[in-house]
Amino acid sequence: MADLPDVPTLLDAAVTALGGSRREGQTAMADAVAAAVDEREHLVVQAGTGTGKSLAYLVPAVRHAMDRKNTVVVSTATIALQNQLIDRDLPRLAGALSSLLPREPTFAVLKGRRNYLCRNRLQTADEDAEDAELFDPRQLSSLGRQVARLHEWAEETVTGDRDELVPGVSDLAWRQVSVGANECMGARICPFGQECFAEFAREATQGVDVVVTNHAMLSIDMAQGRHILPEHDTIMIDEAHELVDRATSVSTGSLSERVVNTAAKRAARLVEPGISERLTECADGLALMFTESPDGRLDHIDDALANAVAATRDAASACVTAIGPSPGELDPDGASDRRLALAALEEVRDTAVRVLESYEPALRDRTEVVWLTRAPGRQPALNVAPLAVGGLLREKLFGDRTVVLTSATLTLGGSFTSLANQWGLGREVTREAAERAAAGAPGTTRAEPGEGDTPAAGPDEDDDGPHRAAGEPRWRALDVGSPFEHARSGILYVATHLPPPGRDGLAPSYLDEIAELIEAADGRALGLFSSMRAAQQAGDELRDRLDQPILCQGEDSTGQLVRRFAEDERSCLFGTLSLWQGVDVPGPSLSLVIVDRIPFPRPDDPLASARQRAVAAHGGNGFLSVAATHAALLLAQGTGRLLRSTDDRGVIAVLDPRLATARYGGFLRASLPPYWGTTDPEVARSALRRLSRRAAPEPAAG
Repeated sequence: MADLPDVPTLLDAAVTALGGSRREGQTAMADAVAAAVDEREHLVVQAGTGTGKSLAYLVPAVRHAMDRKNTVVVSTATIALQNQLIDRDLPRLAGALSSLLPREPTFAVLKGRRNYLCRNRLQTADEDAEDAELFDPRQLSSLGRQVARLHEWAEETVTGDRDELVPGVSDLAWRQVSVGANECMGARICPFGQECFAEFAREATQGVDVVVTNHAMLSIDMAQGRHILPEHDTIMIDEAHELVDRATSVSTGSLSERVVNTAAKRAARLVEPGISERLTECADGLALMFTESPDGRLDHIDDALANAVAATRDAASACVTAIGPSPGELDPDGASDRRLALAALEEVRDTAVRVLESYEPALRDRTEVVWLTRAPGRQPALNVAPLAVGGLLREKLFGDRTVVLTSATLTLGGSFTSLANQWGLGREVTREAAERAAAGAPGTTRAEPGEGDTPAAGPDEDDDGPHRAAGEPRWRALDVGSPFEHARSGILYVATHLPPPGRDGLAPSYLDEIAELIEAADGRALGLFSSMRAAQQAGDELRDRLDQPILCQGEDSTGQLVRRFAEDERSCLFGTLSLWQGVDVPGPSLSLVIVDRIPFPRPDDPLASARQRAVAAHGGNGFLSVAATHAALLLAQGTGRLLRSTDDRGVIAVLDPRLATARYGGFLRASLPPYWGTTDPEVARSALRRLSRRAAPEPAAG
């Protein structure tokens, strides 16, 4: 469609219509995205907070979709970000561009089937509460009230989308009225097939310009051979630093007494009692074995546990065989029971198979890791997950479509290499290398780390060679910077006078340091802690010492706490992981970010420790590739909470002296924006006092 305006023209129109101003980084990113889409080459873009990256990829996406008459998929890290694009960004953009395009751009959202109410499941929710025997009468009474409310909501809702149910219901209640994709009997058979909310959502994605989904849904689509998302040739992945974790989570299987009992319960409606009872006995056997097995990663499986898992596999397979192939036309209730049973049984069988097969190769050559988890109030579970997902992403994501990956945090240690290897991308092809290749000049080569599945130990200085391993995707990287002047707006203070953090909670010297910083800032502090125990300890002990209000994660919903923190300028908010990436509070309510320790994964984290060992087994630096990379990513995300607008000013206080003193400290600091640095506590406190006085309201006239 030759008469479409070019991307710069559309971007200018969008920025003007939305009341913004032209930003150099945003323009550079939009141009790069447009070029990548035209040249069918993958692009990795780091765009700092304030760049306006959403518009920078949405404008080229809309133009490409209308030019090629093809859908562009946008994937985000979470449902919340997905909703932001659908409810705010895309409607405003469509309105801004409608006068320049032949028609107004169209868009739709697609979530997993489990996010939509299932009318068929709703009919049996009252008498079919899963695992009812595991809950006391008060819990069951609450469940009943929630299910009754869902019946009422079903008569009102237009979309059946769980996110539109306010206030929400528990996960247990929602499971009674929803199904996963593998549990759905299909619209053709289902008595409510013509009223299916999930089918309505899928139909709404057909023929639109932009479909917004999330990384979990994208991972499921890849695993199932791309049968969920509409046909597309281009995908924009926002918050791309989360992609590996989400893909790993989707690929993780779990065996527990509850999971196996649920499968047996569903099978009991369709098979002879003796067959399903055998699976119930296996659930009891697994539970017994779990009590005798250690927590954490299981590098070796003893005969007793292996026999229990094998028996579970065989019993689930026997139930599947007994159910047999579909007998043809079934009544709706029978079809639903059959689909639910098969889904649960196949999940149990396949997970058991994965667990047992994971132990067959030698330890050095294993591609999956198995571990046992125990948590208060939850049943023990045996889990299995892939050591890496680079091979899956290389084959299923980067194969025959153009992919743009973007985030505010993609360079770790100053290089894109770490995340690129985790995604299975291999080496970047620079323009210089491409030109040398075209001219016939010799290039450089390097050993490939096993199908992209083992992260490299760090940047490879010779990664611009044109000779690539077979199947390596072609990609380029770009860092468009940030509109923030980090060295003028933020101070990175590392408390080198403190001892290294210990394992027994926060030392008194750490609590003293936090108190002094908060007093200097007069509150306005976000405390990012490595554990919930540390956050609660700091909150409990400092409430008695400080006048400033202290909010602690877990005392209310995270959204409500962040709202109260933003509204009360003198308040402090303490918490752990979700706050490292989920807080956006511009203005005077936040001028101090406190990090208690470098956020390395726990030494006993099964996946991280197994990945470190796998890298080391192949000659790499496991600590740098896995633990330090993990810490660098979280540290960059957490410290990024400080500057959310160009007017923000403040101090990032890292209490862990290792950031300045350890050998890996340089790698971690290189992963952060170029803040002005100091190790002098008085410099940090003086800066906070000045900011506090500037933010304080003027006294009323006498």
